Amino acid sequence: MRYIFTLLFMLIATTAYSDTPAGVDKGDTAWILVSAAMVMFMTPALAMFYGGMVRRKNVLSIIMQSFAAIALVSLQWILFGYSLAFGPDFHGIIGGLDWAGLSSVTLEPNPDYAPTVPHMAFMIYQAMFAAITPALISGAFAERMRFSAFIAFTFIWALVVYTPVAHWVWGKGGWMSQMGVLDFAGGIVVHVTSGFSALAAALYLGKRKGFPHDLMPPHNLPLTVIGTGILWFGWFGFNGGSALSSGQLSTLAFVTSHTAAVSAMCVWITLEWMLHGRPTMFGAATASIAGLATVTPAAGFITPMAALAIGCVAGVVCYFALNLKPRFGYDDSLDAFGVHGVGGAIGTICLGLFASKAINANGADGLFYGNAKQLIIQLAAVLIVAVFSFVMTIVIFKIISLFTSIRVNTEDEVEGLDTTQHGESGYYM
Repeated sequence: MRYIFTLLFMLIATTAYSDTPAGVDKGDTAWILVSAAMVMFMTPALAMFYGGMVRRKNVLSIIMQSFAAIALVSLQWILFGYSLAFGPDFHGIIGGLDWAGLSSVTLEPNPDYAPTVPHMAFMIYQAMFAAITPALISGAFAERMRFSAFIAFTFIWALVVYTPVAHWVWGKGGWMSQMGVLDFAGGIVVHVTSGFSALAAALYLGKRKGFPHDLMPPHNLPLTVIGTGILWFGWFGFNGGSALSSGQLSTLAFVTSHTAAVSAMCVWITLEWMLHGRPTMFGAATASIAGLATVTPAAGFITPMAALAIGCVAGVVCYFALNLKPRFGYDDSLDAFGVHGVGGAIGTICLGLFASKAINANGADGLFYGNAKQLIIQLAAVLIVAVFSFVMTIVIFKIISLFTSIRVNTEDEVEGLDTTQHGESGYYM
């Protein structure tokens, strides 16, 4: 009898309760899930990166905005955002609601997106991209936006800006995808949308009280550096995971990402040294993020040497974008536009120069490989998404302002948002 039960147990264990559906690759699935966790970790890292850059009276408010974005956007994504971004196409503009509430998002692979991992794994990986994108914008209006207005803005922005652009570029049947636009890991979808929305937000809300005459240095630079390190670590899941498999392409994206980050940092601190007499830790941290943001759209389509060139371009262009900001008179508090908007745009355009089908057969050749059309396509995509994001952000703020104040009053801004918006303080000493 004991042998009969043993045989029955073995039969059940190897058939009815198998946890690996046909077509699912365990290695690819493990990499996607680890990458999803790494990208999720980037949003708390962003909270630390931004948190160290603001004044001490606002450290918790900016951290709270990143954490709130994780919760709010993730719920929206599960309920209907994922379906609208990646669901069955409607005229190339938006997905339908067929997958709302994760209906039909199963543990079987979806051949249109990631044929070797469970559809649900792809969904949760993309959820982490959706969550961090509006959190990036918060750097533009740091220290002066009401938390209730932030909640409303994040919910609406994720719905009417991020979701359609994600479908245009990455969704099956999206019109930009059909046009041939390339975006490996979010140069357009994440960085151009958030960066140009950040510029619109900074212009709409106006300057912080005392800007630019009062000094507003980072209150805790080590916290910013810790956030930088974790962001850098997470970016390997951000870009490497976008290969949607564990193998050659994820390896390439890992290497190109790191190459761009370090080359951007070297160029940036050299410029600081030459122009101001000394390199700064703040500059080094900002430079690495600029290099990573700039290479993001191209990471899986280019050679490491092309990534080095892109990183050098990022180091120069983003450096001057940040340093020219005072001349234009707008208060992008934590340089969300200068790093993410400018970096994402430059990287997407550089992709039109350096892309090679010899590197990734699913991509295209760029200008340097005989295909000038790809450069034009990338330029058009940047222009369209930048204008769309900028205009829609202004519209969203106008709508919210009909129902509630967006900016805190002067007294609350002077006292600090930690106590006035959240009733607590980052430091009790």
